[in-house]
Amino acid sequence: MLLLLACLPGLAAVLALVLCAVGVDRTGDGAGNSVAARPALPHQAPRPPIVPRDRWLELEKDPPSQPPARYDDEVAAVFVHHTDSPNGYECAEAPRIIRHLYAGQTGAKDWDDIGYNFLVDRCGTIYEGRAGGVDRAVTGAHTQGFNHRTTGIAALGTFTAGVPVPQVMTDAIAALAAWKLGLTDTDPRGSVRLTSSNSLSRYASGTTALLPTLAGHSDGFMTSCPGAALAERLPAIRELAARLQGRS
Repeated sequence: MLLLLACLPGLAAVLALVLCAVGVDRTGDGAGNSVAARPALPHQAPRPPIVPRDRWLELEKDPPSQPPARYDDEVAAVFVHHTDSPNGYECAEAPRIIRHLYAGQTGAKDWDDIGYNFLVDRCGTIYEGRAGGVDRAVTGAHTQGFNHRTTGIAALGTFTAGVPVPQVMTDAIAALAAWKLGLTDTDPRGSVRLTSSNSLSRYASGTTALLPTLAGHSDGFMTSCPGAALAERLPAIRELAARLQGRS
């Protein structure tokens, strides 16, 4: 473990926190935050610290009513996004920025909640996004056609070509993906067959597509998201996530 931390700048901070803290698809069964105990799997990763959504909603005077969350059977893949918002923020401002994103998606877009399951700021802090329980397979609204059986992780900022991507941010994305995919013993470096539910995606509705288990938004939808700079980091994020799961 000491060797791993020495070789991966920024990862030490993420893992230290782990040790210290131990479209819109909705409605369905209850929105509880607990799940039944699972048997230990060979490649589980520790759950990283996650800031609950009430921390960024706390100043919301009259939030819209939340219908019960909708769930899938498991998380089979992760999609990485960027929020296409300014990069020059102080990390203490992240909750306010997330509230702004939430307001836009539930206001102008008339969604019932923020679409992303998780958001990660430039300091590597992970925030719970969409309601329903971070350890459950909550159906998101983040990738047209592929919201089912996937989790959406959004990097807070804009990461087009040439824009620096903070190492601590990509380390946190890797730690989160390693944990979520580890719950089903899924290799972040692998691929998965997912069926498109919407012809607005890259694949006609009903088409089964072979996609990376840790994919960029553009793998499922005609978009430049998650930005060329962040997309370039995806292979390294996959490798780190696999190592965090204990894979060689």
